[in-house]
Amino acid sequence: MNPAESPFLMVEEVVEELRQETPVIVVDFHAEATSEKQAMGRWLDGKVSAVVGTHTHVATADEQILPGGTGYITDVGMTGPVESILGRRIDRVLEALRTAMPVRFEVADGPAEISAVALDVDSDTGRTTAIHRLRERA
Repeated sequence: MNPAESPFLMVEEVVEELRQETPVIVVDFHAEATSEKQAMGRWLDGKVSAVVGTHTHVATADEQILPGGTGYITDVGMTGPVESILGRRIDRVLEALRTAMPVRFEVADGPAEISAVALDVDSDTGRTTAIHRLRERA
């Protein structure tokens, strides 16, 4: 799906405004394709403290600090039920995929997990000095 307006152009305006208030800026880029998230990370490298991708609910293992000092991860992952498909009941998702019929995707029960990243950011420069992927199960 093409966006109504380019997020690459829109984010420049917002970042310029925020830079007047703080050097520490974290962008949560909610996009489908990993290539879009990687491109946004490179586009904003050196302009923001971090670009954290979301949407796929599956944590990636590519946390890094880009050359300009921007912390980056393609997808931070999911917070929700462990025994699930993207947080939804496995049987319901499988039924929908097997039959191609509409099915209500109910939230799964059971133990949960949280996925996150911890960022160390220099408050004077806004540059990330460390990024760590976190995953905890309850």
